[in-house]
Amino acid sequence: MDEQKPPIARRFRGFLPVVVDVETAGFDPRKDALLEIAAVLLEMDPAGYLRRGATHACHVEPFPGANLDPQALAFTGIEPYHPFRFAKPEAEALGLVFQPVRREVKATGCSRAILVGHNPSFDLSFVNAAAKRCKIKRNPFHPFSTFDTATLGGLAYGQTVLARAVQAAGIPWDETRAHSAIYDAERTADLFCAILNRWRELAGETYSEPPPGSG
Repeated sequence: MDEQKPPIARRFRGFLPVVVDVETAGFDPRKDALLEIAAVLLEMDPAGYLRRGATHACHVEPFPGANLDPQALAFTGIEPYHPFRFAKPEAEALGLVFQPVRREVKATGCSRAILVGHNPSFDLSFVNAAAKRCKIKRNPFHPFSTFDTATLGGLAYGQTVLARAVQAAGIPWDETRAHSAIYDAERTADLFCAILNRWRELAGETYSEPPPGSG
């Protein structure tokens, strides 16, 4: 029965929100290299409040023939072939991120992960394109549905730029660490949790654990 599922599964109708950020060498997911990917899991406490959980991330080697736009690289500061990046081939990198997401989907009684991001169509397009290139059949993310913290930030705080929305939510922001997949994903996760928790209090939502022996 639905009421016996973990609170996070009931809150999002069986979809598990996972915050994702990617850093790339351009804007075309079919041609430009995926260079970094980070996925942040979310947890819901017994009172129904969301909090940031574990982060799973990997630096990614450009796929063979990938385009590397100099302007994109200058913006992110990434040197794709620097040996100290310890980057993994694309298929291996996706596996390292997808595997814990799949485990969390199963552990929370959810049916699928749903990508949370700041302007998430960009991140999802690169995740889907990379999964297709690597012939990964078990992409854990919904193929087109997302949660957008740009929209939610505009609603909750009147700010759609990530840095400004995060600061408006009272969350510290370090510009020197921005534009790395891990940092941006974790701040996006903090923002998403802050907005959802604020809404929970305003709306009086309850998604707490069912009492022992109920049902």
